[in-house]
Amino acid sequence: MTILDKIISYKREEVEKLANSVPIKLLEESSFFQMDCISLKQQLQRKNKSGIIAEFKRQSPSKGIINETAIVTETVKGYLDAGASGISILTDTKSFGGKNEDVISAKKMGFGPILRKDFTISEYQIIEAKSIGADAILLIAAVLSKNEIKQFTSLAHNLGLEVLLEVHTQEELDKYIPEINLVGINNRDLNTFKVDFDNSIRLAELLPAETVKIAESGISDFKNIIELKKHGFEGFLIGENFMKTSNPAQACKKFIENISQFENVQGNYN
Repeated sequence: MTILDKIISYKREEVEKLANSVPIKLLEESSFFQMDCISLKQQLQRKNKSGIIAEFKRQSPSKGIINETAIVTETVKGYLDAGASGISILTDTKSFGGKNEDVISAKKMGFGPILRKDFTISEYQIIEAKSIGADAILLIAAVLSKNEIKQFTSLAHNLGLEVLLEVHTQEELDKYIPEINLVGINNRDLNTFKVDFDNSIRLAELLPAETVKIAESGISDFKNIIELKKHGFEGFLIGENFMKTSNPAQACKKFIENISQFENVQGNYN
């Protein structure tokens, strides 16, 4: 079994147990359930924003522990103050050290769209995402059929949630449906966890021009952003590059400042 296979196998058992212990009716009673979601898509397209989706994650299967001391509320506030367009929060516990409470804590701060990043394999998780205050969910094409993507997207939209569809290969890109709000192209192969940065650019050219495209994984230099923008990307999901530092929010701030300074200089020369 690949790393991804193992994660999904465990996730199916985990979700089944959770659904049996916490019924959907209880999820629907959450105070967040009636709240309007903040549009991640709109935030990414704002001209005065960086396009960066700054991620909060404590660990990963490929890197192990990344940051055990960062506090989610402080980090998220710092990300948004730095100019991040949105926040991504890992809620998978076994592989990434995340938890639903991280989204709840971040949402209570009241500003900035939150992507609940997990391995969605059930409608239950989509309802759960709404109940904890998420504004958008992640669907990974590698682990879902096209029919499941249609079904899950429809439910998410009915709840007011946006959908980020993540792809890595041409085969996965074939599962794209027009209803999808955002397409994330992962530079990291979720089976081997190897990174191929050029992967985003190759696949982006195959998407409809109007698609809001997000580059994911392997972005460590602000000049990567400059290059990706030339290929039509409007979003850039960055986690490890910020989280591996002692102050993720400050790292995010410096990264965004470098982009702005570079673009201002380039603009003066044009």
